[in-house]
Amino acid sequence: MRYHMRDLLENRHVRDADLLKRRNKNLIIHYDTPEFPDLTNNQIDSLDIMTHVWTLGDRYWKLAAKYYGNQDLWWVIAWFNRAPTEAHFEMGELVEIPFPLERVLRYTNM
Repeated sequence: MRYHMRDLLENRHVRDADLLKRRNKNLIIHYDTPEFPDLTNNQIDSLDIMTHVWTLGDRYWKLAAKYYGNQDLWWVIAWFNRAPTEAHFEMGELVEIPFPLERVLRYTNM
């Protein structure tokens, strides 16, 4: 599901020349970075938001496993909080977990 609507890109960028040489490759094929839409106020209002206090050892994948039952949905929490990595949170900050998951996924156009 995560990659079904993403383009494959060929990377021959000079910046990656050392990596290509080490791998004995001419190019690297990877998925394009997705762009998710911003939620409207109406969409946000239609969701139930659970809060989680960020603590030592927290990781997005752990939160996704706990709240959604699927660690692969870590990106939903990162996207919703506009925090692409765990480094964007400090101890004690509130992480918002949106529900219902089916509606959230529909809003991402995934």
